[in-house]
Amino acid sequence: MHQFIDRQTSEIKDEVFYGDRFIKFIYSTTRENPALMYNILTSKRLSKLLGFFCFDSFIGSKVTRTKHFISKLGINYSECLDNPKLFDTPRKIFERKIRYWEKRPMPSDEAVIVSPCDAKVLIGSSNIISLIQIKNKFFQYEELIGYEKREWLDAFRDGDFAIFRLTPEKYHYNHMPVSGVVLDIYEIDGCYHSCHPEITITLCSPYSKNKRVISIFDTDVEGGSHVGLVAMIEIVALIIGDIVQCYSEERYDNPQKIKEGMFLRRGQPKSLFRPCSSTVILIFQRNKITFSTDLIKNTFNDKAKSAFSRALNMYLVETDIKVRSPIGTAVNMEKQ
Repeated sequence: MHQFIDRQTSEIKDEVFYGDRFIKFIYSTTRENPALMYNILTSKRLSKLLGFFCFDSFIGSKVTRTKHFISKLGINYSECLDNPKLFDTPRKIFERKIRYWEKRPMPSDEAVIVSPCDAKVLIGSSNIISLIQIKNKFFQYEELIGYEKREWLDAFRDGDFAIFRLTPEKYHYNHMPVSGVVLDIYEIDGCYHSCHPEITITLCSPYSKNKRVISIFDTDVEGGSHVGLVAMIEIVALIIGDIVQCYSEERYDNPQKIKEGMFLRRGQPKSLFRPCSSTVILIFQRNKITFSTDLIKNTFNDKAKSAFSRALNMYLVETDIKVRSPIGTAVNMEKQ
């Protein structure tokens, strides 16, 4: 059992995993030739093939039974921008647009950092917990950022972070958590491991082994969030074959590929994950952000049964969070 805390109600809820048997089959060590099967099933080619079968093909849409699928996932029709009757394949469901300007209100204070996605979030702060054990289980820092990226490795070392785990029912656009100028954006190739909590714990730092896009922002600019440098790492997962960079200054209009030198506004759509589950990691420079009190409290909840808590022998509980909702506030460096 893996539980999380609903931020809006503070209730402890059980997570229902889509495709749980299939995922555990892939990572099972009891099958013949497990290493061979493991490598094949987490490869780019097969991940794309599975994605096509499950989300695009006529067979896949019939097998999944789209209307039943929507009902099971509990997707809210009322927030969708397009008519739900047009969602005749699972891919269209996963790549849906919402009226985020109405349904995902955002604090007006630019110093408030917001969630980049609808997700279950886990925070790591040097001020509240030892980060070494968490980092080494979820990601290997140098590998995650890129061994050759010395400037960024030095800038974010010992910094605070937040891990956002998207599950299949979630809205799959990522939005800007801060306002700032793009200093760098690059891709690192890799595998397509599942983001299932039990798989994450079983594997060694899976997030730093998957294909990912890293964006570096300077927020200490005019109109910026003034929280120093921020790294946003978008990570693929099993069946997720692509991360489409499609920044829109207004709603979803005129999407643009992100380039160095662009100024991106907090709360605006930045990218789109191709369907299923995936992960976003935000890394902040040390002592630049104060995380929201409720997220800190939820992390140490001793009532929720979390796979992370069991494996690491410490309280480590996720909070279900909405895109554009606050996760923390920029520290006023003048008062330090």
